[in-house]
Amino acid sequence: MHELTKAPPPRRPDLHVATEGEFEGWRTWIRDSFESHVGPFWHRIEADGSVRGAFRVEKKHLNGSGNVHGGCYMAFADYSLFAIATHALDSPAVTTNFSCEFLDAAREGELIECTGEVSRAGGSLIFLRGQMMSGERLLLTFSGTIKRMKRKPQPQPNA
Repeated sequence: MHELTKAPPPRRPDLHVATEGEFEGWRTWIRDSFESHVGPFWHRIEADGSVRGAFRVEKKHLNGSGNVHGGCYMAFADYSLFAIATHALDSPAVTTNFSCEFLDAAREGELIECTGEVSRAGGSLIFLRGQMMSGERLLLTFSGTIKRMKRKPQPQPNA
C-alpha cells in the first residue's frame, strides 16, 4: 500500500485515500497498474456531490516539446470518466467509447483538474462528458461511454 494512503472502504479494496501531502483526503484506485504508473491521478467528491479529479504535472507527463503528452491527457480523462460515474457504478465496468478535443497545452508544475457529469445512466451504459482545466484555461473536453459488466458469480466453498 502507498505510504500516503489509508485502508479503503470494504466495498472497494482498490480505493485508497491520501493521508498527507497536496492531495490529502483525495482518493485514487491502485488496481490499474497503467494508471498507477502514469499518474498518480486523484479524485474527490465535493460537498454538492459532484466529482473533481486532479493531478500535478511532473516531468514524466511531458512530451518532447515540454507539454503534457496527449496520451497522458487521455489517460487522465478516462480515469475521470470512472470517477465522475462513481454514484452510478455498482459493478465493474469498461470504457466502450471515448472522444476528446485537445484545446491547450499544460506544462510541468501545473495542477490539472477535471470535472464532468453523467449525461445518462441506463441499464448497462453510462454516458458522460467532462472538461480538463489548468486554472481558468480549458485544456481538453471529452465524452465517453462506460459499460457496466455483470458480476461473475463467486464460486461457493464445497460446491
